[in-house]
Amino acid sequence: MAKNIYVAATSQHVGKTTSTLGLVAVLQQKGINVGYCKPVGQQFVDLGDLKVDKDALLFARTMNFELVPEIHSPVILGKGATTAFLDQPDEFDFPQRIYKASGVLEKAHDLVIYEGTGHPGVGSVVNLSNARVASMLNASVVMVVEGGIGSTIDRLNLSIALFRKAQVPIIGVIVNKVLPDKIDKVRKYVGQWLESRGMPLLGVLPYQKSLSNPIMETIIDTVNGQVLMNEEYLDNRIEGIIAGSLVESHDFQTERDLLLVSSGRRLCEAIDAIEESMHKINKPDECPLAGVIITGDGKLNGQPFDEIVCTEYLSRHRIPVISTHLDTYGSAVKISGIEVKINTRTPWKVTQANELIRKHINLEPIISRVGTGPV
Repeated sequence: MAKNIYVAATSQHVGKTTSTLGLVAVLQQKGINVGYCKPVGQQFVDLGDLKVDKDALLFARTMNFELVPEIHSPVILGKGATTAFLDQPDEFDFPQRIYKASGVLEKAHDLVIYEGTGHPGVGSVVNLSNARVASMLNASVVMVVEGGIGSTIDRLNLSIALFRKAQVPIIGVIVNKVLPDKIDKVRKYVGQWLESRGMPLLGVLPYQKSLSNPIMETIIDTVNGQVLMNEEYLDNRIEGIIAGSLVESHDFQTERDLLLVSSGRRLCEAIDAIEESMHKINKPDECPLAGVIITGDGKLNGQPFDEIVCTEYLSRHRIPVISTHLDTYGSAVKISGIEVKINTRTPWKVTQANELIRKHINLEPIISRVGTGPV
């Protein structure tokens, strides 16, 4: 019988998928036959007649297994699912779907990692909170929480209570996104609090800015944009934003992979200023841009976009260009509010996640339970 681990989080966007990816990769490297399942999903992709959670698709590609939606993503709570359930709860067999999936996975693997959804209470509306699902699976929980001290302990205390009520053991806590100069302090005080409650601190993960950087594909969705050129380079990652009117104030010696946000009438002027700056620092063949947004109505003083002079520069450096109805300020606000998840278009983030777990997390409390009775 396989041992089950349920990776939960105190809230959304704290690094649950990042941590799960790293856990799976490191355990596999140690020769453990690991399975994966997202028992309850919300964000999904449509595979014709079947729907599957986006995280399950990511793990299938990363772990190189054949994705079977009813096994690896048995319950999808898409739009309208909760009201449909509340109207006719007897029409839904959600628990049976999860039991069926777990039965298949546990026969095929030494250890199965189940990834939770959102905060511990998510799914309660259909009687499938994270705590209840973990209990159904006879799983032990690894809890992921964002870094800090007071706020971190408060979130942990609230979240752990739900699992304790369901009599689900917490076998360890991962504190994520901690500023490097705060790591020792967080490890000391959060570790003390956990130790007093019989829970180990598995480790503290330092904040990695690169894991929070979006790609152009994400930015298009955020600003409701349209692609004007170089659509094939929408995987370009963005590390910073530069306004077209402020090009002269930037230090291109150190800045790279920038998103230029400019009105149409200022675009070529901004491009010219960037080229001039790169010549001044003796890097005339390099380009600090990874993408361009043309703001407002996207007008270019009456010229068709493909006729403006600076498109040659954008084409030569393979810079994707999109337009949006938002102005520069509105675009910057939208982009700064992006919550970035690892997905199938960001493979470098998968590699970073694996390395973070390998370096900073003690997996012994998990590994020691494989083959030694119920986890």
